[in-house]
Amino acid sequence: MSHTTRPYPASTEPARPSRGVSRLVAALTVGVAAIALTACSEMTDAVDEALGEPTGSSGAPNGPDAATQLAELTVAAEQPMTDYSRDAFPHWSSQGEGCNTREVVLERDGTDVVTDDECRAESGTWISVYDDEEFTDGGDLDIDHTVPLAAAWRSGAADWDEERREAFANDLEAPQLLAVSASSNRSKGDQTPADWVPPATAYHCTYASDWIAVKHAYELTVTEDEVAALEKLLATC
Repeated sequence: MSHTTRPYPASTEPARPSRGVSRLVAALTVGVAAIALTACSEMTDAVDEALGEPTGSSGAPNGPDAATQLAELTVAAEQPMTDYSRDAFPHWSSQGEGCNTREVVLERDGTDVVTDDECRAESGTWISVYDDEEFTDGGDLDIDHTVPLAAAWRSGAADWDEERREAFANDLEAPQLLAVSASSNRSKGDQTPADWVPPATAYHCTYASDWIAVKHAYELTVTEDEVAALEKLLATC
């Protein structure tokens, strides 16, 4: 349907609102805009809070921050493996409510994880970030130490007491524990980034950042080859 605009009579101008009305309209316009912006901001905050951090986010510093932490680490040759034993790092300790460290990590790293009365994962879905493999059986996954226990031993943990080694092996705060495929974990073994990196190249930045964050938190040393490899990985950030 078309509309025809009727012209004003030649001798008559449209009535102009008074200054008071104009000011009222302007004030109302500003007020409505402010309310709309506030509502939009609150909605955005609510969405951000609901979404939280992206899945797989480690919380470790990335890029420049990780490079800063790397520069603060002590560079030194690896110490010998004399007297090393995995038993020197008591792991899968109780985390309360009948759950041990392994069970807590499986529930944390999975999606739609259902556990039984003994905290064992009965079902769920897991993506191994090292190789992008998907799993639906928690029993097929290993819990990897980002900085392997033996690598920690060679870079300073040999001098720790058992309490500190247990804290390191069960650390749920630092980016030290991940549910990953058994094959990728066993391929990695106790190697540093100088000799092994995850097959999933998209994870290289996060892996380097996590490795640095753990070594920085525990004041562990790095070798020259390790630093070079980490710098190369950080360049992908």
